[in-house]
Amino acid sequence: MSSVDYWHFIQKLLLIAVGAFIIRDIAYRIHYARMKKKLNATDPPKYRSEYLGIKLMTDAMSIRKKGWVMEFLVDLCKPYFDVKTFQINVLTYQAYLTIDPENIKAVLATQFNDFALGSRYAVFSPLLGNGIFTLDGEGWKHSRAMLRPQFAREQVAHVRSLEAHIQRLAQHIRLHSNGETFDLQELFFKFTIDTATEFLFGESCNSLWDESISNGTPVDDTEKKEFAIDFNKAQNYLADRTLLQSLYWILDGMDFRNTNKRVQKFVRKYVDKALSTSDEKLEEMSKNGYIFLYELVKKTRDPIALQDQLLNILVAGRDTTAGLLAFTFFELARNPDVWEKLKAEIEENFGLGEDAQIEEITFESLKRCEYLKFVINEALRLYPSVPFNFRTCTKDTTLPRGGGSDGQLPIFIPKGVSLFYSVYVTHRMEEYYGKDANEFRPERWADLKNLGWAYLPFNGGPRICLGQQFALTEASYVITRLAQLFPNLTSRDEGPYPCLKQNHLTMSAFEDVKVSMTE
Repeated sequence: MSSVDYWHFIQKLLLIAVGAFIIRDIAYRIHYARMKKKLNATDPPKYRSEYLGIKLMTDAMSIRKKGWVMEFLVDLCKPYFDVKTFQINVLTYQAYLTIDPENIKAVLATQFNDFALGSRYAVFSPLLGNGIFTLDGEGWKHSRAMLRPQFAREQVAHVRSLEAHIQRLAQHIRLHSNGETFDLQELFFKFTIDTATEFLFGESCNSLWDESISNGTPVDDTEKKEFAIDFNKAQNYLADRTLLQSLYWILDGMDFRNTNKRVQKFVRKYVDKALSTSDEKLEEMSKNGYIFLYELVKKTRDPIALQDQLLNILVAGRDTTAGLLAFTFFELARNPDVWEKLKAEIEENFGLGEDAQIEEITFESLKRCEYLKFVINEALRLYPSVPFNFRTCTKDTTLPRGGGSDGQLPIFIPKGVSLFYSVYVTHRMEEYYGKDANEFRPERWADLKNLGWAYLPFNGGPRICLGQQFALTEASYVITRLAQLFPNLTSRDEGPYPCLKQNHLTMSAFEDVKVSMTE
């Protein structure tokens, strides 16, 4: 073939490709118009972005690296606060974003079967396998049916196992007993992986047990500490793969795979140990506290299933509690009047300092502390653990609102598109929380009634968080005990407000949560 013939051939291929694209686009537009009419729906407003939406995406990625991504999201949504739902196009990629509680309710509950997790399984399965966090359909139903009784058990409310970890946390805080500034968030992340691994596996990672408080790290804990490091690294990979959406496969190198293998090998060791132990021995080993794995073995003896479910629960629950605690103390340190009011309630119920009555702190007594509940509610409102999420539409359908000049008409959502929703933005809307919606004011919860889907810190519908009560109980206990042990709390943060945030799989402070705490 001569060079002239070759270029003619290439030109024909290009013409065929362009023609096929045009035909496909026309067919899609005809189908879109037909289905929209059939479903008696309209379109939401469209976000008008420069350069086919590429600038929007590059701006978001750049701002994310600086810690302003959540405020960027709020600013993106502000022009649409009246209709609360809008469409975004990036090149040929079409997506919808909603902050409307009614639409969020439809996606997560009333039209649950119209939406699925989309690419989540492909993104997360190299680490998490087939678990409740990654699966849709029958696989998810089976996982939930197996796990739900474990969280419904009374033992989950038991708080005694937390005290040993509180004492180690207190040792670290006392290293700064002269009022020096330290990062509380880092300690909370170590604390929660220690408590989570003890609850799940029966043995803690002991990541708080380091040279600074133990005069040398115990040799037999080295593997556990390496697991904590690998687990964090694997989650960072998953977060970056999530941001890449359909291009997630770019991050699939040997380092990612080897990290996953080390994490899975560590968990599998505990699974194999449990499976090789008699039922009578497991019961005996559980006498001193509830062990999630030991109870799960009663439901299945499939080692891969056990490994996957344990990792799913660890990912879903560990960072969320750490983030909640860090943001709560960030605000308490900035609001001394709230801190004093909270301490007064804790003193009345459980005592402070040398008068602390630790034995009185139970699941039931913590629930009776109304102002403590208000503080946690307010922290979850301003800093929801999963501030931004999405689902993929499984069929041509509609959402209740978003169309028309007032946003009250149903809108058409085509099959295959992504529907993003942000409770972070919804939680900060004056329409639901008043003119001071951006302020930390726990007292508002004394008057808030019937918020419905405008307050959604633990998701909703069939996939509502199974560990909600477990996380709230742990956070309540930690806050109470730290108030008893270290009543003097001062903010040492000189950064901007709202604080910078990072959103990987869950949200946390972008920089250190700088405080001083003394007895």
